[in-house]
Amino acid sequence: MTRLVRCSMVQEVGPAVDLIFSIAAHPSHQITAETLTFTMAGEAVSAREIINLDGSRLHRVTPDAGLLEIEYQASIERPATQEHITEAGLMQYQRPSRYAESDILFRQARALFTGLHGSALLNAVAEFVNTTLTYSPADTTPTDSAVTTLATQRGVCRDFSHLTIAMLRAMDVPARYVACYAPGLVPMDFHAVTEAFVDGAWHVVDTTGLTDPSYLVRIASGRDAADCAFLTFHGGSARLKRLQIDAWVQEGETRIDPSPLVVDRTQLVRIT
Repeated sequence: MTRLVRCSMVQEVGPAVDLIFSIAAHPSHQITAETLTFTMAGEAVSAREIINLDGSRLHRVTPDAGLLEIEYQASIERPATQEHITEAGLMQYQRPSRYAESDILFRQARALFTGLHGSALLNAVAEFVNTTLTYSPADTTPTDSAVTTLATQRGVCRDFSHLTIAMLRAMDVPARYVACYAPGLVPMDFHAVTEAFVDGAWHVVDTTGLTDPSYLVRIASGRDAADCAFLTFHGGSARLKRLQIDAWVQEGETRIDPSPLVVDRTQLVRIT
């Protein structure tokens, strides 16, 4: 089955702005077809591709002031290429980070999860986050961290991921943030999940419970959301005017939107 992803965006940009987009599928995926265009007033705007530290693709654009239209779509097949695991690579995902303060949550995590290891620990952390937090877009801000999310017990996907990451790191498990396209997600948007390095490999959990993780398409991975924003800009202004995301599974002529309700979340899953 083919996974199809689309992103349509309009940004109102000021003069002398430097835009860095992270919306393309990660090149570890088997991408069989792909288009990415930047246009302004019907004219193409050039973009430069940069390979990020995690292997994801950034696209840097320095347009004139005006309305910048961005269109991306891709077709994804299985399997994905498995990354080369390094000791240094794992170490960076065991440290506290801006939005995942595992040092502050250390005592609470140890009180909750001491004695658990591997997949049992991952499942316990995922269950704790899923049952403790309420998905509530109205009760979160872009600068909320794992600590503030645990205090309010409300948030969106990025907040669920940050708390999951912090708890896992506090238990000495390498954990990272994954920005992705998520077939079946309702309401459809960019999504964020968590990968944990257990049993010798990276395994994914969506502690919101809103997706079937086996269908996710990775965009980027990082320490937390600061490493994986779909847009970063410098030197000017940018204001989002429109954003439409879509992701689904195509089997023949049939569109399939995978249901999160039929997933056995105790089973280890990898992004492929």
